[in-house]
Amino acid sequence: MVRPVGKHDSRNSMKMKRRKSQVKKKARLKRQKVERKAASGHGVAKKAAPKKSAKAAAPPPPSVAAEASPPPTPSGSAPE
Repeated sequence: MVRPVGKHDSRNSMKMKRRKSQVKKKARLKRQKVERKAASGHGVAKKAAPKKSAKAAAPPPPSVAAEASPPPTPSGSAPE
């Protein structure tokens, strides 16, 4: 006959109750930690950024739109 192990062990001595409750507590804390990490958007789901080459590290050329004058105010006059 095979002895029941872990949570299937039905012994009810204080030693077994303490041992089983500690295992449950650790499992609960681990599960909550993983859930918190997933909710915050960090952790296992995040992938490492690819290595940048020297060409990609150069600053981008200035945009034409950035040099254009700012849009007029709602009244139609140019801002001062």
